Amino acid sequence: MRPQSSSRPLLGIDFGTSNSAVASLDADGTARLLPMEGEAAVLPTAVFFDSEERSVHFGREAVDLYLAGTEGRLMRSLKSLLGSSLIHEQTAVGWGEHRYLDILALFLRELLERSRPRIGTGPPLLVLGRPVHFVDDDPARDRQAQDALEQAARAAGFDEIAFELEPVAAAFHYERQLAGAAIALVVDVGGGTSDFSVLRLGAQRAVPGDRASDVLATAGVHLGGTDFDRRLSLARVMPLLGLGHRGPQGREVPNSVFHDLATWHLINFSYAPVGVARVQALRSGYTDPQLHDRLMMVLRKRLGHRLATEVEQAKIACSVRDDTAVVALDELEAGLHVELSAAQMHEQLDALVAQVAACAEECVQRAGSPKLDAIYLTGGSSALRPLQDQLAARFPGVPLVSGDLFGGVAAGLAYSAARRYS
Repeated sequence: MRPQSSSRPLLGIDFGTSNSAVASLDADGTARLLPMEGEAAVLPTAVFFDSEERSVHFGREAVDLYLAGTEGRLMRSLKSLLGSSLIHEQTAVGWGEHRYLDILALFLRELLERSRPRIGTGPPLLVLGRPVHFVDDDPARDRQAQDALEQAARAAGFDEIAFELEPVAAAFHYERQLAGAAIALVVDVGGGTSDFSVLRLGAQRAVPGDRASDVLATAGVHLGGTDFDRRLSLARVMPLLGLGHRGPQGREVPNSVFHDLATWHLINFSYAPVGVARVQALRSGYTDPQLHDRLMMVLRKRLGHRLATEVEQAKIACSVRDDTAVVALDELEAGLHVELSAAQMHEQLDALVAQVAACAEECVQRAGSPKLDAIYLTGGSSALRPLQDQLAARFPGVPLVSGDLFGGVAAGLAYSAARRYS
């Protein structure tokens, strides 16, 4: 381990697909989430390039500017590009071009700058979270993804960088709440991945040193909240734009544009002039021209992220209330909306949720199927009711413990930094 310099703060960054958080250690060794936007500790992982002012904005401000109709480019789900060749490609942002990797570095640099009021100007010692798998079943691409994230972090101003698995970090945060020893399954379901760990935990174990022997197993699958959003969008919203619609010749309208519009990190690709022209040419293939009019309005007014946000908010509301939620589509047509009932959400998401729950079960099996004392839930999508129902069915009698859904991983990464750099 590297010796810790007293002048160098310890920092944990949970760079998420949908949201990001930063934590540091207080003088008493307690991890504290740092305010990123006002008093909010969680910053949406969003970057907006304002073409009118030629300025760059982050987080809620980025989303608000986009939703207000400011001319520019909104980028979300940047983490989803790690492990793909796109991360090193250039993209137009309105007044120039940037590599996706450089945009990722811009966001990480912003996290660092927003941390400065609490950590000072010294270069921090960083532990970055990473999923169990950036890319499923491809170790080479997975390594490339971590290398790209490290490259972005160095470009953002970090020089000492270590990595920790996100579900392991979440366990270190949960451990601080335990009075005795426990074996826990950590379920970390974020925007892009679902990650799991089974660990031995306890106050007597929360000391500096190697904790590898306490990690009984890890597992992960490249499914998360944005995949749930995508499935719901394709089922409930995209048919109003023509998905599944059959034209005069009985052929279905080509569906690639709908899949792009329903996928957070692909939405911007739908607005390319060549693609818009191709969709315009499909008009004769629609029996109902109103569906085509709506689709063209989404493309011309660049409303894709707005629709995706409406679907995401309906999903959350439906899960919290276990009741019907409304996806408002007034931007397309006054009064246009679609309802999402709890039963419909279960029906659409059960197959995806089953894959997530099966991976959790596999993780426990890899650990030797120990008796679990708790299932610790973190990550925003772990609050989804269909997922909790499936976990309860697969692990009967094991209590589900909801942690800090958006800050627990970052806090655990700060504790990991204390161990790694002590």
